[in-house]
Order: sequence, then C-alpha cells, then structure tokens
Amino acid sequence: MPRAWLSLGSNIERRRNIRGAVRALERQFGDLVISPVYESEAVGFESAPFYNLVVGVDTGLPPARVQEILRNIEAHHGRERQSGKLVARTLDIDLLTYGDQVIASGRLKLPRDEILRYAFVLRPLAEVAANELHPENGRSYGELWEAFDEGSQPLKPVALSFETGRHAAPA
Repeated sequence: MPRAWLSLGSNIERRRNIRGAVRALERQFGDLVISPVYESEAVGFESAPFYNLVVGVDTGLPPARVQEILRNIEAHHGRERQSGKLVARTLDIDLLTYGDQVIASGRLKLPRDEILRYAFVLRPLAEVAANELHPENGRSYGELWEAFDEGSQPLKPVALSFETGRHAAPA
C-alpha cells in the first residue's frame, strides 16, 4: 500500500482540533506516523500562530477518495471554506504526497508545492521521512530540509502528546 503524507494545521482551538484530527485519521486509516508538532506564524496574512505537523498513513484508497475523507474531517472540526485561502482556520489537512505518484488531475495536484515552500511542511516531513525522495525532483526530504533557509520561517517545537497506540516520531 502506498504511504500518503498529510500536512495538518490549526490556529483556532489548536490543541483540540489537532488532537481531534489525529484521532479521526487513526479511525479512518489505522496506525499513523506522526511528526513532532511546531508552532509557526501565519504566512501571507495576519492571524494567530498555527500548530503544524505531518502525518503518514498507509492506504489503498485512491488519492481522490483520501482527499474527500480529509475534507470531511475538516468539516467535522468546523472548517468553513471561504473564497480566500488565507484565513484563520480550525483545521487544514492537505494531502502532500501519495507514494511516489505525480498527479495533476483537476484540483488534485501531487506532490503539493507547499513541501518545497514552507518550513512548517518540510521540516516535520523531513523528520519522519528523511530518506524518502520527492517524487518530482528526486531529492530526499532530509536533503531538501538541510538546504532550506529555515531562518526565513522560524518554527517553535510544541509539546503535544497523542493518547493512542500509534507510532509517533521522536521529537
């Protein structure tokens, strides 16, 4: 089964929504790989800081179905989709990758370009999948993180535990 990497973020009731999302993902997909959690400033708009992490799931579901499940989890946690993307949100879950596939079909584009643009996506991904290769450029996530200008987007580690039997990545 392919491993799908997901990016999770919240800046409204952050702890509750991130924990709830992780529980919902576990119910949907079983065992998870969970990165450490980081606090980051909102990028591109004024808002409260976000909590961000990356979660890995193994699934045989098609990518479009995975994305549908993620949207349902967001909605269950009060996510309201507005015309502008740059707004505060209870929960944002993005499908970053699906195995080594490169997909451009309608609104589904994988791998997501946020992997290469944002520290709050790349750093946690590099921590749980350092040796995996980016499906388009062939460089490992660890290598990509080493080359990233992390000073341009500071991240602060957050102590946030999850009360389940899943595999959690070391902080």
